[in-house]
Amino acid sequence: MITDREHWFRALFKFRGSVIPAIYSRVLLCAILGLIISLLHEVLPSISWSGVGGVISNFAVNLVLGLLLVFRTNTAYERFLEGRKAWGVIVVNVRNLSRQITVAVAEQEPEDTKNKAANLRLLGAFAIATMLHLRNETINAELEALLTPSQAATLKSVKIPPLELALWIGNYLQKQQQRNCLSLHQLTAMNYLLDDMVGAVTTCERIKSTPIPLAYAIHLKQLILIYCLSLPFQLVGDFSWWTAPSVALISFTLLGIEEIGLEIENPFGHDPNDLPLEKICTAINNNINDLIVNNLNIKF
Repeated sequence: MITDREHWFRALFKFRGSVIPAIYSRVLLCAILGLIISLLHEVLPSISWSGVGGVISNFAVNLVLGLLLVFRTNTAYERFLEGRKAWGVIVVNVRNLSRQITVAVAEQEPEDTKNKAANLRLLGAFAIATMLHLRNETINAELEALLTPSQAATLKSVKIPPLELALWIGNYLQKQQQRNCLSLHQLTAMNYLLDDMVGAVTTCERIKSTPIPLAYAIHLKQLILIYCLSLPFQLVGDFSWWTAPSVALISFTLLGIEEIGLEIENPFGHDPNDLPLEKICTAINNNINDLIVNNLNIKF
């Protein structure tokens, strides 16, 4: 994800992260049509062209198109925001659970410290596995580095790796309670945190697997196309040779708004406008590494 806190004019001319690469061909097509209509208007001045594009001057048509675009963008941003909130839940609960495991789980034997550190790393692995799962990607080297070879092999064979990791963490907590290294009250509190992490993954899956209804998306595209292709006929009488740039500007506005909704409705990918999941996962693992190094005295 690209965020720009620079000067307003610098952001104005940013190309990467804008919708220009996605819509410029359609805008160019509308501009070419505007140029053709301008040429025909000069060659055949006796013909009235405004009647062909009169439909777009209708207030109801403009209102409906505006409402559809606003609804499309708002719906997409709600999905984007809900996805970010779900990842916020993952971050908060991983931090709380890692802190509670570090402090509350008693270490009765020398191996307990290493076992605790290994399970803390599973929390970082949970975040990375969730990111890869939402992107339909296989286990990468970063995730494998946090696992044993047998764990990595198991994750490669399951359909939803984050759930398997949650199961391993839950089993570890249960065993610590059975060994009297953890009280029942502490186990219950930690399981609540783990449940919230799984719930956040499910929320992200719901966002990813529930696209904007196809009929709505198709109808909006059709309406925008009709509107943009009708523009030259409506404008040519007043704008003459300025019809093409005027049509390009209006088409850029409408197509850009529609494309923004498309860009942000699934915020878990690699696009510049998607959530910075790599940075979030890195921050989570840095937090966990600090806990391990500073409190368990285990060096990496």
